[in-house]
Amino acid sequence: MYNIFYKYKPSIILVLKLIIVIAALYFIYYKLVFNQLFSVAQLKQQLYFLFTYKLWIIILLFLFTDANWFLEIFKWKKLVSVEKKITFFEAYEQCLGSLTASLITPNRIGEYGAKALYFTKKLRKKIMVLNLIGNLSQLTITFLFGFFGLLFLVFNYSFEFPKLNLIKLAIFLLVIFILFFGIKKTNLFTSIKTYLAKFIFYINKIPKSIIFSTLFYALVRYLVFSHQFYFLLRLLGVQTPYLDTMSLIFAMYFIASLIPSLSLFDWAIKGSVAIWLFSLVNLSVLTIVTVTTFMWILNFAIPAVLGSIFVLNFKIPEET
Repeated sequence: MYNIFYKYKPSIILVLKLIIVIAALYFIYYKLVFNQLFSVAQLKQQLYFLFTYKLWIIILLFLFTDANWFLEIFKWKKLVSVEKKITFFEAYEQCLGSLTASLITPNRIGEYGAKALYFTKKLRKKIMVLNLIGNLSQLTITFLFGFFGLLFLVFNYSFEFPKLNLIKLAIFLLVIFILFFGIKKTNLFTSIKTYLAKFIFYINKIPKSIIFSTLFYALVRYLVFSHQFYFLLRLLGVQTPYLDTMSLIFAMYFIASLIPSLSLFDWAIKGSVAIWLFSLVNLSVLTIVTVTTFMWILNFAIPAVLGSIFVLNFKIPEET
């Protein structure tokens, strides 16, 4: 069996690459064409409206995207330097290639394995941990700004959270309680504690300067894509005060980050949350769905298409 696999290994890898790229491109196409919240005709109409602006405004929109991803690439390059020095282009390839590969996985979990494959076996577990640290840094910034965004909304608007089904909530908490104590009595709990201890030990070994740099890149990146969202709202005629609008955007990213989803449907999660939140300032559903869709195209769809080139050219590194 091993000999057969080894013999056809190049062909198998090529087929896997094609499957990943075709699946990613199909899901992007499906999202745009069969969007239940947003028709193709409306998308064309809104695109036409945006492109009636001066060229520099369109360029600025794409510069937001470039800044967003360049900051992510620099963040990854800095983080991975703990284990191996890589060039900017290598970091660029790893970030966009892993985005394409993870597009159809829940919460982009496939990104961990995809990035790890760019390194030799002895480094892969550590690379996955570094990727987790990078994602946690972004999540930390999202939670921090989201908390203050929600706080601002609660004190300045008649803010009502969706009603909870107390029976379902009680059942959910009961299941979590049973699972926790069930796991606690098994070897799995011991394994989790062991891995957690190793994770904390590894983090403590990372220079503090790299941790702070990672958080700084995450902070600036967060400000870039949240202001890209704000800029699109302004282009579509939204006149809500800056502080109110940014608080709504911060709250949207915070709530959306708590909801597990496929990257493919990230637009729908953010769109649904944004529709609920921006109803506080009486914004039209079409405007919100337009902005969340364009944000998805600019920051996920286009980079994923570029990443497909790196997926097709991917080669597993030789072991040393």
